[in-house]
Amino acid sequence: MKSFDVIGLGNAIVDLLVEVDDHALLGLDLRKGEMHLVDVKKAQMLLHHVKELKIEVVPGGSSANTVKGVAFLGGKSILVGKVGKDRHGEIYVKEMGKCGVHSRIGTHDSLTGHALTFITPDAQRTFCVHLGAAISLQKEDVLEEDIAKSKVLHLEGYQLEGPTRETILHAMELAKKHGTLVSVDLADPGLIRRNKEWLKLLLKKADIVFVNEQEAKEFTGFEEEKAVMELGKQARMAVVKLGERGSLIWSDGKVVTVPAFPAKALDTTGAGDSYAAGFLYGFCQGWDVMNAGKLGSLLAARVVERKGVRFDGLDAERMKKEALS
Repeated sequence: MKSFDVIGLGNAIVDLLVEVDDHALLGLDLRKGEMHLVDVKKAQMLLHHVKELKIEVVPGGSSANTVKGVAFLGGKSILVGKVGKDRHGEIYVKEMGKCGVHSRIGTHDSLTGHALTFITPDAQRTFCVHLGAAISLQKEDVLEEDIAKSKVLHLEGYQLEGPTRETILHAMELAKKHGTLVSVDLADPGLIRRNKEWLKLLLKKADIVFVNEQEAKEFTGFEEEKAVMELGKQARMAVVKLGERGSLIWSDGKVVTVPAFPAKALDTTGAGDSYAAGFLYGFCQGWDVMNAGKLGSLLAARVVERKGVRFDGLDAERMKKEALS
């Protein structure tokens, strides 16, 4: 018996949201509107610089956002990850628990991974990401029993290169051993570009693959509908997320066009992760792909209307009814 819906492996990263003016941003030597990967020295300097400012702390990471969404909708989910032995690590574990996610989050001596997001008055976002403890996730951290009890193993593309790759492959082997479906979100066009041939082999072992339109084009060389059909030659089911235009799903030899839901977007961070949450929840309940996709679209639309990937204040039951109508 599968007692859990989704188990996610992911980079456990705290999202730290800080509002600053352009002058303050220039003083930090950061290119506005871009993402910067920073080492531990730069990360510590930036954290020290903002410690007196108002900081919103939200537990993040792609897989984490997805399993949070599954739990919000009433599903049972697990997160496997690593945080540091520090205040942010403690906050991360506590907040994920509040979201109803079953924690398999271990600790490591390095800093908790974090994405420091500087928000300027024009709503531009400049990211400084330090992966820290997140990349110390090892095979031993993945419990075979958890995967055996889950309907779906959900993986994020960010862990498919670097030191966590072997851990991901190990988890996939356990999933196949126990009849657990494998879901992969490819996450980033650059990652696809660097690993395309290897990913083609990997996706043949996957059951569900999620991409957005840019990632679909990078992987297949084709535009949306042809791309989702091409992806369907790799994984059993393919989903191309089109943002405000909905999504395309390849399933059972045909393309299903899923509509979008209107939204007044404030922050698009985590929209794709939330779509995956809605889709996987519906899929695990036995819904058809159209209704699962509609729930994904609806959850993503509501999440982008707020700052940070948060579900508090949303009505899960109402959303499920709307998706099924």
